[in-house]
Amino acid sequence: MNDVHEKDIIDLIDEKYLKMSKSHKKIALFIKEHYDQAVFMTAAKIGSVLDISESTVVRFASGLGFEGFPDFQEVLAEWVKNKLNTVSKMGAKYGGSSQSEILVDVLQADMEKISDTIEQVDPYAFETAVDSIIKAKTVYVVGLRTCEPLADFLSFYLNMIRGNVVVLRTTSASEMFEQMIRIDENDVLIGISFPRYSMRTLKAMEFANDRNAKVIAITDSVHSPMNLYSSCNLFARSDMVSIVDSLVAPLSLINALVVALCMKCPNEVKQNLTNLEQAWNNYQVYLNDEINFIDQAPVLDYSLKRK
Repeated sequence: MNDVHEKDIIDLIDEKYLKMSKSHKKIALFIKEHYDQAVFMTAAKIGSVLDISESTVVRFASGLGFEGFPDFQEVLAEWVKNKLNTVSKMGAKYGGSSQSEILVDVLQADMEKISDTIEQVDPYAFETAVDSIIKAKTVYVVGLRTCEPLADFLSFYLNMIRGNVVVLRTTSASEMFEQMIRIDENDVLIGISFPRYSMRTLKAMEFANDRNAKVIAITDSVHSPMNLYSSCNLFARSDMVSIVDSLVAPLSLINALVVALCMKCPNEVKQNLTNLEQAWNNYQVYLNDEINFIDQAPVLDYSLKRK
C-alpha cells in the first residue's frame, strides 16, 4: 500500500504546501477550507470553481503521491468520514460516565495541558514576543475558525494596552491581504492556529514575512506549519477532548502575554483604562453599581502585592 494512504491527508497537504506551485497552493487552500464540498467534486468541477485546468487538479493529486485524482478523493472521503465519526468516539469514551465524572475528566485533561505548556514554553521567545508587540507600529492579529475567540480575546486587551491593533476578519485569502496591505518591517503579525491548521492564517503569516514584518506564532508544537514564517514561536498544548478543541492552555498563554504587556507599560494601561471608564460613565454604558475597574486596578495591584 502507498505510504500516502497511511498519512492524515490534511497533514500531508500541510507538509507539501511550501514546495507547491501557485495553482497547487490554491487547490490546497480550497481542499482544507471546503473539504466537505470537495469530497463530492470531480477534478473538472474543482478546476472550474478555481478557474484552473482539470489537468492541474490531477497533477496536484499526483504531486501528493496519489496515483490519480480518484485515488486522492477516496482518501479524502475516508478522512471526512473519520471526522464525522468523532461523535461516536466521544460516546465510546464518555458513554458510561456520569455528568460529574465527565466534568472532572475534562478539567483534569485541561490541567495536564497547562502543565505541559509550562514545560515547553520558551521564556526567551515569550520575552521577545512582549518586546516586539510593545515596539510595533501596528499589531495585526489573525485567528480563524476555532481560534477566532482567542484572536478576539487577545486583540480586546491589546487595544486597552496600546493603539493600532488590527484583527483580520475574512472568509477569503484575498480579503485578508487587502486588510494588511500596509504591513511593513515596523509591524507585528500574531498568527494563532492549532490543528487542524488554517491555510488562510498561514498565508497571512507568509505575506507578513515577505513584507519583513515580525511574525509571532501561537501554535501547538515545533511541528506546526505556522512556524515556517514566524521569528518567534509560543507553544501551547491543544488536543481534541471530544468534538471540541481544548483551548484552555492557549488562552492561558495569551492571558500571560497580556499581563506581561501590562507590566511593561503600567502607566499607559492605567491611563487608557481611566479614559475608558470616563467614556463608560459619560455615555452610561454601565450602571453605577458596576465594579470600579480603575480604582481596584486588579492586574497592577496583583503585581505589587506579589512584590
